[in-house]
Amino acid sequence: MARGQRGPDFIEALARGLEVIRAFAPRQPVMSLAAVAAAAGLARPTARRILLTLEELGYVRAARGGFELTPRVLELGMSYVLSRSLWDVARPHMEALVARTRESSSIAQLDGSDIVYVARVAVPKIITLAVTIGTRFPAMQTSLGKVLLAALPPEEAERALATPSRSPVTARWQPGPQERAAELRDVRARGWSLTDEQLAPGIRSVAAPLRDGSGTVIAAMNVTVHAAETPVEVLTGEYLPLLLQAAGAISADWARYQAAPQVTVEPAALPAPLPQGAAR
Repeated sequence: MARGQRGPDFIEALARGLEVIRAFAPRQPVMSLAAVAAAAGLARPTARRILLTLEELGYVRAARGGFELTPRVLELGMSYVLSRSLWDVARPHMEALVARTRESSSIAQLDGSDIVYVARVAVPKIITLAVTIGTRFPAMQTSLGKVLLAALPPEEAERALATPSRSPVTARWQPGPQERAAELRDVRARGWSLTDEQLAPGIRSVAAPLRDGSGTVIAAMNVTVHAAETPVEVLTGEYLPLLLQAAGAISADWARYQAAPQVTVEPAALPAPLPQGAAR
């Protein structure tokens, strides 16, 4: 957001602190003060004060040659995932799906023109791109992203795609507006999506939507294979039906979870103290 468009309640210091956390690049765990300042677009004294503040809070620590993030940063993302309880609902179904396909499965949600991974059950296979919780990829070039974009009205999907990507990955496939629209129409008609090496070489996947009790798409779930090992016919003919079954079961369980009354247990009140000298 441009500086002139920020609202009166915008907290500049908080925004700068988040920019410093986001400045740490993948596969570059240690960054110098100068590198952090440049990546965050801040003056070095400002970046230094923010880093030292984050260090006191436990999110950053000094390292040889500069600074590095600590595992506590994961709390920022996992608070979101765990607050929705989607992982608890989805995990047994994902584990069963992975056991049957012997392929990795992930859940992602849309963030602008990117997808962000919020849950994953992986098998030990070497693929072109590493995926962990919080990994961000361009949405249009992933099966997960196509499902999420197709769930939006076309004009809303185009607005999302107009948002600059924050993914470090440049996708192989760069479709124009007409090609994007046609692809998303096909996904809407089928109810699932396929990506065949459109993001990166060797990555092939299918994805299906996860819905809440009202039928709204809340996330997408996939099965990912290596293109050299698994042909499209196996992915769509054998793994896709299993994926659709698992996605349907997760959606049903999530709807039941939403419908269940959420009971908050208040701590028991302590008894009032007796007057001094009273018998006990």
